Parts: sequence; structure tokens; C-alpha cells
Amino acid sequence: MKFFLDTANIAEIRELSATGLVDGITTNPSLAAKTGRPMTEIIAEICEAVEGPVSAEVLATDTEGMLREAEVLAAIADNVVIKLPLTFDGLKACRKLADKGIKVNVTLCFSAVQALLAAKAGATFVSPFVGRLDDIGHDGMALISDIVEIYRNYPQYTTEVLVASARHPYHVLEAARLGAHVVTLPPATLRQLVKHPLTDSGIAQFLADAEKAGLSIPPRG
Repeated sequence: MKFFLDTANIAEIRELSATGLVDGITTNPSLAAKTGRPMTEIIAEICEAVEGPVSAEVLATDTEGMLREAEVLAAIADNVVIKLPLTFDGLKACRKLADKGIKVNVTLCFSAVQALLAAKAGATFVSPFVGRLDDIGHDGMALISDIVEIYRNYPQYTTEVLVASARHPYHVLEAARLGAHVVTLPPATLRQLVKHPLTDSGIAQFLADAEKAGLSIPPRG
């Protein structure tokens, strides 16, 4: 499974990319707005910091407007992925961009049939929002299960399932068990995956025993 970082904070991106755990970045207008900087400037800086896909979202809601903005975003760097909403206009734009060889992330997916449409439109990624479904009493991970099953039935579709709006380690665990291709995480959630109380207590015990025995590892020569 690939891990994408869901942020536009360049400091966070550089710090966590250094771990080797980050395979790509997803952004959206809300995340970009938090930086207080021009969107194209942010995307360019992120693309320089990471080698993997960087999803950059259009602001237009009509097909022609989306295509105009996609042209600007795609010109920033080779690893830009155009992020489009799952609407009829978005799907029409997706088809046109895919036919040109431009990668597309179709976002705001909340049903399996929407995901099927995204695949038929040539999307590189589809982003079902599991956390937002959980918020309204639905089972977000059940949606992931449905989409993965449908895509496996039709191998001609190469769209990857990108689990979005993941809120906690359980979402990551279930996404991996179901065979989703990608999960995108806020920096805090990625850090949370590392933590376990038994790891912390084990380190404390090892260090205490080493100190008591006077153990050390001297520098080489």
C-alpha cells in the first residue's frame, strides 16, 4: 500500500518524506488556503520536495474551466496529478485529460457507482472519503470494500483506490486488509501509526538495563 500525505505544509512534507514512508501528496483548496500563499507556488514547492504524485485540485466547476486550470497546474511539474470533483463536468474533464495522458484524481467520491464512473472516465485515482461517511453514520470502509471488489471484476480499469479522509489507524488497517492501493493521511495520523505503548515501555526498559550494566557503544576508531 502507498501512503500519501494529505497536507500543503511544506515543512511537514519535507520532514516526513525523509522517513521514506511518503509515496505522494494530496492537497485541496482548504489545505492550500491555510498556507496563505498562492496555490501554484505551493504546488511547485511540493513537487520539488517529493518525487511521487502530487494532487492539485482545480477550482472551476464547469468542464472548460477545469480544463483551463488543469493546463496551468499540469505545467508546474511532471508529477502533478489533476484533482477533479466527481460531477458530470468533472468526469467529462477527466476523460479529456486522460486521453492526453494527464493523470487525474477524481475526488469527493461517496458511492461505489460513482467510483465505477470515475474508472470508466479514465481516472488514475479515485478518492472515496471514508471519514466523512463515518461522520454521518455510514460505514466508510464498506464503501472501500465495494469499490475494490468492483474494480477486481473489471481488470480493464486501472484506476487506483485512494482512501481519503482517513482519520485514525483503524482506517489504514482496514484499507490495507481490503487491498486498497493508496491511503492519504494527515501528518498527525501518519505519526500515530508509529506509536504503541509497548514499544515505548520496551525502549525504556532496555535503556534502564543498559545503564544499570554500564553498557555503551563507543565510536569507531
